[in-house]
Amino acid sequence: MRYRAAWTAALLLAACPAFGQEPAAKSSAANQKPSSEAELTNLFDAKIKAEWEAIKKKDQKAYGELLTEEFVGVEADGGGERFKWKALRELQDSVVTDYALSFLKVTPLCTEAAFVRYEVLITFPPKSVVRFEKILVGEVWVKRAGQWKELHYQETRAK
Repeated sequence: MRYRAAWTAALLLAACPAFGQEPAAKSSAANQKPSSEAELTNLFDAKIKAEWEAIKKKDQKAYGELLTEEFVGVEADGGGERFKWKALRELQDSVVTDYALSFLKVTPLCTEAAFVRYEVLITFPPKSVVRFEKILVGEVWVKRAGQWKELHYQETRAK
């Protein structure tokens, strides 16, 4: 557990080379920082919806475009870490038929990284053993080449 916390802290510091410094001047529309907390929340709301739509539709291309190359996901199934290649491969086995997102909260970590947390209620096919599942999700997003990409995904089952 200590190693995971240390790794996460190192990951966040590496993602924020300008941590504690004044933001650089805005150079282009693609690299502009949203001017308000509401804009940042709207940006990630759209990204999260695109992520879950890709999962629902089993769209590897759309899902892969949202992830960094060094993406790591940890799901509540106890299956361990999932790197990008494994997450994309497992997408074809997904049985998510619908989802409902709520309680989105965005915490900027620096101009190049943000922590996003939310709740999702997942719906599975009618004949599934588990029909619905509520999970709490925490994600770390980083800006790469002017685009926000998901670096880390962590989910926990909720009652």
